[in-house]
Amino acid sequence: MTTLKGARERRVRTGGIELSVAELGGPGRPTVVLVHGYPDSKEVWSQVATRLAGDFHVVLYDVRGHGGSTAPKPLRGGFTLEKLTDDFLAVVDAVSPDRPVHLVGHDWGSVQAWEFVTVARTKGRIASFTSMSGPSLDHFGHWINSRLKRPTPRRIGQLLGQGAKSWYVYLLHTPVVPELAWRGPLGKRWPGILRRLENVPGGDYPTPSLPSDAAHGAWLYRDNVRSRLARPRPDAHAHVPVQLVTPLGDAFLSERLYDELEQWVPRLTRRTIPAKHWVPRTRPDQLASWITEFVTSVEGGRTEQRATGRHADRFGGQLVLVTGAGSGIGRATAFAFAESGARVIAVDRDAESAARTAELARLIGAPEAWAETVDVSDEQEMEKLAAKVHSEYGVLDVLVNNAGIGMSGSFFDTTSDDWRRVLDVNLWGVIHGCRLFGRRMAERGQGGHIVNTASAAAYQPSRALPAYSTSKAAVLMLSECLRAELAGQGIGVTAICPGLVNTNITSTATFVGVDPTEEKRRQNRSSRLYGMRNYPPEKVAEAILRSVVRNEAVVPVTPEARGVHALARFAPGVLRRIARMSPPV
Repeated sequence: MTTLKGARERRVRTGGIELSVAELGGPGRPTVVLVHGYPDSKEVWSQVATRLAGDFHVVLYDVRGHGGSTAPKPLRGGFTLEKLTDDFLAVVDAVSPDRPVHLVGHDWGSVQAWEFVTVARTKGRIASFTSMSGPSLDHFGHWINSRLKRPTPRRIGQLLGQGAKSWYVYLLHTPVVPELAWRGPLGKRWPGILRRLENVPGGDYPTPSLPSDAAHGAWLYRDNVRSRLARPRPDAHAHVPVQLVTPLGDAFLSERLYDELEQWVPRLTRRTIPAKHWVPRTRPDQLASWITEFVTSVEGGRTEQRATGRHADRFGGQLVLVTGAGSGIGRATAFAFAESGARVIAVDRDAESAARTAELARLIGAPEAWAETVDVSDEQEMEKLAAKVHSEYGVLDVLVNNAGIGMSGSFFDTTSDDWRRVLDVNLWGVIHGCRLFGRRMAERGQGGHIVNTASAAAYQPSRALPAYSTSKAAVLMLSECLRAELAGQGIGVTAICPGLVNTNITSTATFVGVDPTEEKRRQNRSSRLYGMRNYPPEKVAEAILRSVVRNEAVVPVTPEARGVHALARFAPGVLRRIARMSPPV
């Protein structure tokens, strides 16, 4: 039985057992088959399946001995990869007899699916394969052998590291103990363990059949692991395009397991996600996006990854919002994320500029891009934006609070209204973004990243920039405080400090204490100086993406920003003396 709303159910007989199969979506569409892992049932896929059902014919089935499927008798020898392949072929013959299917596997669903896509008898029945958190046992065996034959310190370290992660495999090979544990205290405590260690929400998962599913599933390991690792197949080459999704926080599998995968998979697309093992439950939105993009590309005769950016494996399909995206650093950042395959929300108070950024982002590589018009200093507008984003697009993976304005002039020439204006945009705009979008990241419990654009002026005092420098110094300290608060929830916070960058901020900056004619002259002069420096915003965008990947705290970007940052740390007196100098006018 299934708890999937609107699912059509059927029973498929094969090899003396019955498999419980659920279907969603129209049968005339491309078929996507989701195969669950251990100790799960097909319900682990429920949130992914419902997201895919609008575009595809989605099929889920309980592996033999799990959920609503019957178990083989005897159990020993009843879970071999050969028999699991028989089950898979029986299911696809029933649900898609005339068209190859797109296969998706997690954990042991992925382990057995690697068998499906590397044996000759399934050729022509599979169009593509998306793998997550489950390697091919044959590839794993060759990976072990290559390190034993050439035992460098690095390779021995990799073997020991994966050996430690595989502690549970040894326990599952012991007689009787796993069955007693799962049917006893472990089965009762498992939902709580997943919530505590992996932030897996409850709902329809796991199902009441968990104790028997886990007890039966122990034979997946006993029937296959030792024999395949000892004698891996030499011909285990994939005959379909493969998309590999690697959770970077997986407690059971090392990223290094997939280092040589290209020799077995000629058409390989790699993805990484900052998440733990149970991504079908914790990141169904991201997986559904990647599966949709990959299946659509294969159906269209294209198997290469569309995004060409340096960090496409990291940001592909992620949801990114950039404020101040109508020009300058904001637009360059939106484009950089688009090149890496992210879904981009371009926010700017200029509707036309935001729309243009979104349009170009789609052309560059973003699978989806939207434009939103908002004044970040207006709390109510920001609240409406957050409500719309969360209801229509989802929870952000990356937030870039970039919108800002420039202001120059002495402290006593800066009026209260001037102070409010610069603080409302430069500081309160960042506060609104962090509060409204960061809270939902934290509630989701699956991490994320916030980037706040500060400035080298945040740590470089200047008699000419009291209001601007104060606003950016506040952004820097806010970022540091928020980073400390959110670290335990897997959410990184970065303060970007660009320095002199060739953008239009100088031409729109306010120069207080002078008449309009003089203000225009100073704007033009500043624009010429920044133009002569000619440090492109694209380099700042590169630094932003890199800072997210590395989870950096404070990132001075330009050479002068890095130099001043070093002085601020080791020789602040030098900066204080420089600050006393009158700026050129």
